[in-house]
Amino acid sequence: MHLSFKTSLAERYASPSQKIRVLTEHWVDNQVYCPSCGHAELDKYGNNRPVADFFCSSCKEDYELKSKKESIGKKIADGAFRTMIERLRESHNPNLFILNYDLQNFNVQNLLVIPKHFFIPEIIEKRIPLASTARRAGWVGCNILLNSIPTIGKIFLIKNRRAEPKNKVLSEWKKTLFLREEKEFSAKGWLLDTMLCIDRLAMKKFTLNDLYKFEKDLDKLHPNNKHIKDKIRQQLQILRDKGYLDFIAKGKYRLIN
Repeated sequence: MHLSFKTSLAERYASPSQKIRVLTEHWVDNQVYCPSCGHAELDKYGNNRPVADFFCSSCKEDYELKSKKESIGKKIADGAFRTMIERLRESHNPNLFILNYDLQNFNVQNLLVIPKHFFIPEIIEKRIPLASTARRAGWVGCNILLNSIPTIGKIFLIKNRRAEPKNKVLSEWKKTLFLREEKEFSAKGWLLDTMLCIDRLAMKKFTLNDLYKFEKDLDKLHPNNKHIKDKIRQQLQILRDKGYLDFIAKGKYRLIN
């Protein structure tokens, strides 16, 4: 995977945003494989398609591309808030590529993909409406809260200018496909929140009591549930049955690689 942009493609553009759009889209179109099925290349949709930028002709997955000059950070700006929520409710959202580039050297520093099954309304932040003096006065955009997505949901194809092994990328993608089986946002939200709590433990092996430490945090996120500990046990059982966790002994669990 070559990490440099073909800068000659942007010479006829005056706008910096247009230049980087052309360079990053051309790079993805020519260098990136499908992280779902491993197909050697992605195809680019026509310009101004409202939902996605690329698709895989083999497995039919769609991908949207967002590029950032700065570090990836905790959130990334997206389009209209209302449109995003409607897309989630209708299951029309694409998978998301986030590309972090070096503008000085015109190359890729990081590329990660967030599979669409990690998107729920709770990770979408409503932005303040544009001022009355703006060209699109009153327009309401949104941010995607990256720190509300479990680590396993942020799959790096390139990390710190080094390509990750393709088999690792494909394995990480397959590991969470079970989330697509859950159609209700509330149920999926519980699974994702439990996975985030496991992330925060930062331990390969952990106990039920370790997760009980997050009882107050989960209560704030799910105020209508009055049996938080019972729900934690239920989520661990689901994650075990789906091959995300191993049950070692009573009250003891291990993350599966």
